[in-house]
Amino acid sequence: MKTNYWLVLGTMIAASAIAQNNTNTLPEMPAPVTSPAAEMAPAPAAATNTPTAAPVKHKQRAAAPAKAVALKEPTVALVAGPAEVTVSNLIARGQAGLKGEIIAHLFKGDTVTVLSQINLDKHAAGEPAQWAKIAYPTNAHVWVNAKYIDAANNVVSARKLNLRAGPGENYNVVGVLERGVPVSQVSTKDAWMKIEAPTNAYAFVAAMYLKQVVPAPIAAAPAPAETEPTPMPTPVPEAQPIVTEPINPPPAVAAPEPAAVDTNVPPPPPRVATHEGVVRHVSSLITPTEYELYDPTTDKNVNFLYTTTTNLDLSRYVGMRIIVTGEEGLAARWADIPVLTIQRILVIDTNAAPKLIYRSPRAAGQRR
Repeated sequence: MKTNYWLVLGTMIAASAIAQNNTNTLPEMPAPVTSPAAEMAPAPAAATNTPTAAPVKHKQRAAAPAKAVALKEPTVALVAGPAEVTVSNLIARGQAGLKGEIIAHLFKGDTVTVLSQINLDKHAAGEPAQWAKIAYPTNAHVWVNAKYIDAANNVVSARKLNLRAGPGENYNVVGVLERGVPVSQVSTKDAWMKIEAPTNAYAFVAAMYLKQVVPAPIAAAPAPAETEPTPMPTPVPEAQPIVTEPINPPPAVAAPEPAAVDTNVPPPPPRVATHEGVVRHVSSLITPTEYELYDPTTDKNVNFLYTTTTNLDLSRYVGMRIIVTGEEGLAARWADIPVLTIQRILVIDTNAAPKLIYRSPRAAGQRR
C-alpha cells in the first residue's frame, strides 16, 4: 500500500516539473497575401432583398433602304414600224414600267414591231420614263379564262375577253379578243388556258434600248434639158413656136408623223404573292436588302425581303422557315431581282436552317 502511494506521488511531481519547463508558444499566423488589384477592388455590396435592375435594351433602328441610282436616259422618239434590240438581254413586260410582268427575253439583234411610244409622267428613280409598246413576242404565250372559251369549237364565247400575261386576274392585260375569234390552246392551269398569242397582243420594252433606221428621202429626178423646137417640114403661114413645159420634180417624201403617245395608261394593281422558305442574312453590297428568303434544298434565292415599318425586326426570323405574304416587285437598280414588301409572316419552323459542322483550319490542313 505504501509502495503505491509513493509511486503516485512521484508521478505527480514529475508531471508538474515538465509543465513548468515547456514555455514555447506557436508563432502567429501571417496575414494572407493579396494583389494590388484585389486590394483596390471595391468591397462587395451587402445582400438585400431588392431585385437587381434589368439592363436596358436599346432598340436597333431598321436599316434605311439603299437609294436608287439615277438612270441616264437619252431622249428617244420612236415611230410605228420595225426596230432592232441593241442590248444583250432586253425584258419584255406586261405594262410600261418595272412593275410589269416579265413576259419574254429579247436579245441583241432581234427585230420587234413598234406600235407606239409611251412616256410616263411619274416613275420611280432608276426606272425608264420612255417605253415602247410592241407587238407581242413570238416566243411567248398569253392566258385567257377557260370558261369563256367554247370547248366545242375553241372560239371566244364572251363579247370581249382579256388576254393576260399569266394565269390569273392579277396579271397584266396584254390585249383583247372579240366573240367568235378562234384560239389555239397550248395547255391549261386550273381555270386558265394558255394559248398562242394573237396578232393584236402587245408588250412593253424600254425605248432607249431600241434602234430604228429611218429611210433616207428619195432624191428628185433631174429635170430634162430644154431642146430646140423641131422645124416643120412644110411652111406654115402662122407657125406657132413649140413651147416645152418644164417637168416639175416630185415633192420630197415627208417623214411620217410620230405616233401619238398614250399617257392615260391606268396604273396596274399591286401584285400580292405568297412564298415559303428560310430566312437568312445577306452581307453583300450588291443586293437590294440585307435579308432574303431561300429554298434550303437548293440554296437558291426565292425573294429578297423588305419592310417599310420599323416595328418588324427581320433578324429575329433568321434560320426560321416562314410563309410570307406581301407586294412583289423588282428592285429599281437590278431589274431582274424580285423584292417582296412584307405584309404578313407565318412561322412554320423556328430552327429550319441547315446545321453546319465546324472544322478548324488547322485540322482541315492536315494530310493523312
